[in-house]
Amino acid sequence: MASTATATNVSAQAETMQLRLASGNGPITRTIRRTPLRDASPSEIPLIDVSPMFSDSLADRQGVARKVHDAATNNGFFYISNHGIPAEVTDSAHVACLDFFRQDMDVKMKTDANKGSFHNGYRAPDTQRLNPDEGVDIRESYTIRYDPRIDPTIADPSSIPEQAAKYLHIHNSPWENTENLPHFKESFVRYFQACLVLARALTRAFALSLGLDEGAFDSKVQYPDAAFGLNYYPPIAGGSSDKAAATLTPGDPDVRVSIGSHTDFQLFTILWQDSNGGLQVLNREGQWIGARPVEGTFVVNIADYLQRITNDRYVSTVHRAQNWSGRERVSMPFFWGFGLHESCGVLDSCVAAGEEKKYDEIRCIDWFNRRIGNMLDLSEEK
Repeated sequence: MASTATATNVSAQAETMQLRLASGNGPITRTIRRTPLRDASPSEIPLIDVSPMFSDSLADRQGVARKVHDAATNNGFFYISNHGIPAEVTDSAHVACLDFFRQDMDVKMKTDANKGSFHNGYRAPDTQRLNPDEGVDIRESYTIRYDPRIDPTIADPSSIPEQAAKYLHIHNSPWENTENLPHFKESFVRYFQACLVLARALTRAFALSLGLDEGAFDSKVQYPDAAFGLNYYPPIAGGSSDKAAATLTPGDPDVRVSIGSHTDFQLFTILWQDSNGGLQVLNREGQWIGARPVEGTFVVNIADYLQRITNDRYVSTVHRAQNWSGRERVSMPFFWGFGLHESCGVLDSCVAAGEEKKYDEIRCIDWFNRRIGNMLDLSEEK
């Protein structure tokens, strides 16, 4: 019996591997099954028609909220359709994104994000390491952070309270040195404004989904922590879409990753991805599943702060991207959260009788700095 048990353990170890990740509570480890990548089923990443979210009927809005609740407590990922953002807005942004990244490197480096623009701007390939156990990311990226001057709900940016304004860095423009591509700013201002409307509507849907008044979070997203992260992924040499997840082994010096395994920081992310695919999600069983592009939809995923304030009811799921398509790939995630000056504790509606709140209240800026710090600490261990 002992030899049989040993053989079973060895076999089980061969079929799994350990993956370390940064989190708000320090490094964590996930067990990953070495199984071939497969597409997600509709039950794993459901498609939600969110058009009733804009209805005058509370019952209609509650119907969307129930579906959001079910997805958020499952794998924390879902597609949304009929979201109100026209295809011409995302198409224009996609073209502008490609036009930027296809420029010569010396032109792109004029917008270098490391020049002190509060994270706005360009980052070159092989300069980011979102998960140090998986090597250096080969993506290029460009960050466009929230600017209240383009927010239609802000009548007078100069009247923003100081406790909020000090985290907005209005003087740091995300458009600096992009004048050679005037449609770049035009396209992304329009897209940013559209995403503000959608994100605020989704925030109200999330409030309803948690048993709260739908306006419970409205004031917390008046001056939000929001940003576009434009990602450009060259094809991974020698890769193919039918590769097994087992071919990506943490610590392997030959591993090339488009963007490493991670979770997002704040409330949720609204992702537009092109038709080439590459987004992978870690399901509850520790298996990588593909979030195949669905035309006309966005992918929405829960982030860490929302998991925290729901007492882990809602799931902030590990994900990554691997561009094995043989073509260049673009994704445009819109990251969304409470203003950095805001704070929130575990919601009473997420604590059942006999349960305790797992987490203390924390300011969003402190959470953001903790997440960044823990990610850097993990990198320094390599």
